[in-house]
Amino acid sequence: MQDEQRRMIADARTRNPGAVADAAAKRQRRPWSGPSGRIMLIAADHSARGILAAGSRPMAMANRADLLDRILVALERPGVDGILGTADIIDDLLVLGALEEKVVVGSMNRAGLPGSAFEIDDKFTGYSPAAIQGSRLDGGKMLLRMDSEDPATAAALEACANAISDLADRQLTAVIEPFMTCRTGGRLSNDLTPDSVIRSMTIASGLGATSAYSWLKIPVVDQMDRVVEASTLPTLLLGGEVGDRPDEMFARWRQALALPNVYGLVVGRNLLYPPDDDVAAAVDIAVGLL
Repeated sequence: MQDEQRRMIADARTRNPGAVADAAAKRQRRPWSGPSGRIMLIAADHSARGILAAGSRPMAMANRADLLDRILVALERPGVDGILGTADIIDDLLVLGALEEKVVVGSMNRAGLPGSAFEIDDKFTGYSPAAIQGSRLDGGKMLLRMDSEDPATAAALEACANAISDLADRQLTAVIEPFMTCRTGGRLSNDLTPDSVIRSMTIASGLGATSAYSWLKIPVVDQMDRVVEASTLPTLLLGGEVGDRPDEMFARWRQALALPNVYGLVVGRNLLYPPDDDVAAAVDIAVGLL
């Protein structure tokens, strides 16, 4: 990140905090999806859960300036429609003027810290629907993990349902990322079998007073042709963990993107921290799949 950009952020945060709201109010917005109906978003909300690893690098995202640099490179590539992030990152990007004519989705529930006893009890500690509307963002994303043996799942379901209804009342998109989960050795893990992904999608699709503004964000798993038949909601594919076989990952995305209801990608670490660190090249390949 250039020294001038660092100073812009530092000056805004120390001398003029109102610059964030000013930039949000003046930001040029754009439709949710382009003429093709496809959408490509960069995910940048992992660090707010304390998730800093990318591939073999356990503290890859610990350097905020480096993370912002990578996000800026990604946002500048042709075909990238916008970003999904937490307020701290989106505020920096607003000050830098990097979100003009971009889709911006605010990440909402960030309290389910990995490895914690309260991981399922995923409070909405990020954006609220009112804050998303007030900041002129384009939608809100929520993670919904469901453990049939954890009573806190009921509260998580209720919180997500209320957020979906509230966003819909404001005609804002709700992006729901559902998983069936279980605890093994005290640690929560997502069940990525096709049947479990299907079950999570059907539950998420029925949340809220209306599904008119609801989208799903799901992993690429086996039997994707069968999986996407579980819902009529528009569906986006998530990137998942950084792997050491990017060609296989891109091939799986390509196959899934050819299916009905699948409208795009929401990818973070796989594109921001590719094995060769060539962010632009990784993003360009992903955009080409659309």
